[in-house]
Amino acid sequence: MILVNGDTETSIRPTDRGFSYGDGIFRTMTMRDRRIIQWQRHYRKLFDDCERLGINCPAATVFEADLAKISLHDPDCIVKIIVTRGIGARGYAALEQVEPTRAVLSSTLPSYPSEYATEGVTVRLCDLRLAHQPRLAGIKHLNRLEQVMARNEWNDPAIAEGLLRDETDHMISGTMSNLFVIRDRQLFTPDLASCGIAGVTRDRIMASAVQLGLDLMVGQLELTELLAADEILLCNSVIGVWQIRELEENRWIKGRVTPLIRALLEKDDD
Repeated sequence: MILVNGDTETSIRPTDRGFSYGDGIFRTMTMRDRRIIQWQRHYRKLFDDCERLGINCPAATVFEADLAKISLHDPDCIVKIIVTRGIGARGYAALEQVEPTRAVLSSTLPSYPSEYATEGVTVRLCDLRLAHQPRLAGIKHLNRLEQVMARNEWNDPAIAEGLLRDETDHMISGTMSNLFVIRDRQLFTPDLASCGIAGVTRDRIMASAVQLGLDLMVGQLELTELLAADEILLCNSVIGVWQIRELEENRWIKGRVTPLIRALLEKDDD
C-alpha cells in the first residue's frame, strides 16, 4: 500500500525536491499486529532529521492517521516513511514556506534465514569508502548512492551484509546496518560525527549497556580492532540483531552477549 500525503497514490511529481535532489529523509520500521515497533523513537528521529535539513516535519498525529490506514491493509509489514521538502522550482535554492511531501508505504516482511539470528552471518569488506560530510552525518537522508554502490559489489547470496569504512579507513557500519564490537566487557560502536546513519536500534543498544554491565565506548574503530573483538554485531529496525560469524578468513564462535542484547530489544519493543 502506498499513501502520498494521506491519499492512495503511486506517483511523485518530477518537480518534487526529493525526486530531483534527494532533498528529504526517510525511516524504515516494522509493524506487528497493526503497531509500529518503537514508533515514538522513530518519529523523534524523523523530526530531528527534518529539523537538521530545515524541512517542516508533519506532526506525529498526521503520520499516525496514515499508519492506521496502512495497518488495515497490512497488519504485519515493513513500513517506510519518506518526507521531502516538497514541490520546488528548478534550481538548488529552496523556496520558503514549501509544503512538505510525505509518503508512507508498506512492503512484505523479509524472510531472512532463521540462522542469521541464531547462528550468525557471513559478511564482507566493501571497497567503497564513505565520504566525510559532518553536516549530513547521522541523518537518514534520501541520497543513499554510496550504500547502493557498496551493495552492488557482491551478488553471493551467502553474504548477508557488507561492512563500510570511511575515507580514513575507519570502520563505520554495514550497508544497511549499524555496527557494534564487544570485547573485554566493553560495548563499542563507531563515532558517526563525520558519516554514517544513527539508527533507532543503535540508540536502543547503546542505552542497554548499563543494564548488561558493559562499558559503552564511542570512537574510531580500526579494522584490526574489529578483527580482535569477542563478538561483532549488526543491527537495524528490520533485522534486529545479527552476530557476525565470518568475515573473509576470520571466524567467531557464537557469543554470549549478543543473545542478551537481542532478548532486551525483544522485551522492550514499545
